[in-house]
Amino acid sequence: MGSLQPNNAVAVAVAAAVVLAALATGGSCWTDDRLKAVPPGPNITADYDGKWLAAKATWYGSPVGAGPDDDNNGGTCGFTGVNLPPYSGMAACGNSPIYKDGKGCGSCYEIRCTSPQECSDEPVVVFITDANDYPLARYHFDLSGTAFGSMAKPGLADELRHRGIIDLEFRRVRCKYAPGKNIVFHVEHGSDPSHLALLAKFVAGDGDIVQMDLKQGASLKWEPMNHSVGAIWRIETAPHKPLKGPFSIRLTSESGQEVVAADVIPEDWKPDTTYQSNVQF
Repeated sequence: MGSLQPNNAVAVAVAAAVVLAALATGGSCWTDDRLKAVPPGPNITADYDGKWLAAKATWYGSPVGAGPDDDNNGGTCGFTGVNLPPYSGMAACGNSPIYKDGKGCGSCYEIRCTSPQECSDEPVVVFITDANDYPLARYHFDLSGTAFGSMAKPGLADELRHRGIIDLEFRRVRCKYAPGKNIVFHVEHGSDPSHLALLAKFVAGDGDIVQMDLKQGASLKWEPMNHSVGAIWRIETAPHKPLKGPFSIRLTSESGQEVVAADVIPEDWKPDTTYQSNVQF
């Protein structure tokens, strides 16, 4: 069963049963209270020092899927279309030092495995799209079936997935998108003139956002938005002082870089709508 140590035989047996059950049912981000939790490691930052760190990996969903049962829904980050390019199913749930209460959403990691024998030792890139609440190790990636199998030698993806739990190495990398792929903003369901919630996706560079600010109409004042959940930020105002578009949005990435999408949300904006910007990190 992967590379867990023999003196953990009981834990291995329990883990095997849980993983096999997840494979059979489609599962969700991996968790099991019967195993002793390992304290998480320090938060992974955007310093890109190139060092490989040790982690454990599991997988969930269908063998060639993007993780969640419907494949489109990326999980708690709020991203959709994770089964489609540019994500292409390469999705991962990160434990707390990777997910970082949602402020790690959208960040990118190279992962690779060297053992068991099915591993190719070739790195692949995954996107953080969900939280993994159970720390199997200091760093734990619960991968989509597609992402887990992509670490295998040609033709051995199914064999690698049958290992269930494996060791891997990982490092933070900058997110790269095709030329012309700019940031998009989704106005979340339930938004109205007194409560606006926004999600930004396809963020290059750091990939994650640590602050979002909004400027209304012709105003010169930037108003800080509050982190809501996952990659979603919100701003609220009194009913007698409705928010008035168009809205400009300022994004700050983890390494402190800023980009401004001017008037990206139009005056006649609607909830459940995606708006394309002309900016990118």
